[in-house]
Amino acid sequence: MKRNKILVVDDEHLIRWSLEQNLKKQGYEVVTAGDGEEALRLAREEQPDLVLLDIQMPGINGIEALEKLKEYDEEIVVIMVTAHGGLETAVNAMRLGAYDYISKPFNLDELAIIIKKALETTDLKREVARLRSETKKSFPPNIIGDSRQIKQLMEVLDKVAKSEASTVLVQGESGTGKELVAKWIHYSSNRADKPFIAINCAAVPATLLESELFGHEKGAFTDAKNTKKGLFELADGGTVFLDEIGDMEMGMQAKLLRFLEDRSFRRIGGGRVFTVDVRIISATNKDLQKSIEEKTFRNDLYYRLQVIPIHLSPLRDRKEDIIPLANHFIGVYNKDFNKKVQGIAGMAERILADYGWPGNVRELKNVIERAIILGNEDTLMLEHLPLEIVAKTTPQSGPPLATFRLPAEGIDIEEVEKELIRQALDSTEWNQSKAAKKLSLGIDAFRYRMKKFGYLK
Repeated sequence: MKRNKILVVDDEHLIRWSLEQNLKKQGYEVVTAGDGEEALRLAREEQPDLVLLDIQMPGINGIEALEKLKEYDEEIVVIMVTAHGGLETAVNAMRLGAYDYISKPFNLDELAIIIKKALETTDLKREVARLRSETKKSFPPNIIGDSRQIKQLMEVLDKVAKSEASTVLVQGESGTGKELVAKWIHYSSNRADKPFIAINCAAVPATLLESELFGHEKGAFTDAKNTKKGLFELADGGTVFLDEIGDMEMGMQAKLLRFLEDRSFRRIGGGRVFTVDVRIISATNKDLQKSIEEKTFRNDLYYRLQVIPIHLSPLRDRKEDIIPLANHFIGVYNKDFNKKVQGIAGMAERILADYGWPGNVRELKNVIERAIILGNEDTLMLEHLPLEIVAKTTPQSGPPLATFRLPAEGIDIEEVEKELIRQALDSTEWNQSKAAKKLSLGIDAFRYRMKKFGYLK
């Protein structure tokens, strides 16, 4: 278990020594500084959880040191130590962000209680902030499908989640659910109560990606006005998802490879070496073997990343998953948009099943969302689907339309439509809802045609 680290700052050697010995007996890790300048240096290098800061010191006094500490890390916990009669100064320090103060000569038992309370309060704040920042609940997301590919995938994911595998590579076309798979692994593992942090390597400029991953010290470059922790540091104990890893610049690939060797790094502009425990799940829609041949991806990084390789099949190769996925999304968007769509009409279902879905599950999800928003019926109808999908799809099952032959003399299409409306009504005993479903029409569209052809007064 990680021990809390306390920085003791006092210009009197005997007080520093006494506090150090007492705090070590309580199980804390302790570093000491004899003046403000040394305190600021150690705060950056040692990253203490709490600072005991004397107010009266030569050079940079406690108040000045407090202001600089807060500039460096506004969340740092500082307890001021003041001499008798310095109450007004101590209160001023609390206005500047100090957690509390204690007066000399202090009671060590009282100080222990204040320190314990401060650390517990800080831990609680961090936990609340972490939970608020989590956009997903800490249990595995649903992976929908009945196909052989999905069943095999779930077996692999279960093994990976239960293992200590620290590096996983997920490959598949855009929209196949690579981030969903990464989250399933994380939230099914013993890391589920730790952070899951995702970053799209293609969306962050190469000049900023190193800072995002490893962090930087104040003043490391022109705009580095404060110290910033990187994603690897923030996700310690959890998972970092590197999406579109195939688009990472070659120089950054070398730095990532070095990190993967022992999970250690330095912030930009810093000297301290940090070591973290994070699972790295990378994803790409690129053929990395081809990228290696083209000299745009490092061969050694590829083999380091694919300790556990996972390939996601495109939706066109697992058609039996299309309708279960569509029904799942109907349920999701019924809740989001307060709709009550109960199912999919036969012709619409056939169109969905036969379409090629170049955008995979993401495209299907968007199509269902659009249909739910625009439709008013309790069934998803053919007319609710985008025209480009209907136009590109020839149903491979259903009514034998291909046997119909256009007469040489031609035909009046409106007469055909009128006859179809009549037959649908006759076969359903003029139940308009059932008749509309037979023709894969929404009830409004069907009633419009009834009125058009004189069947509805």
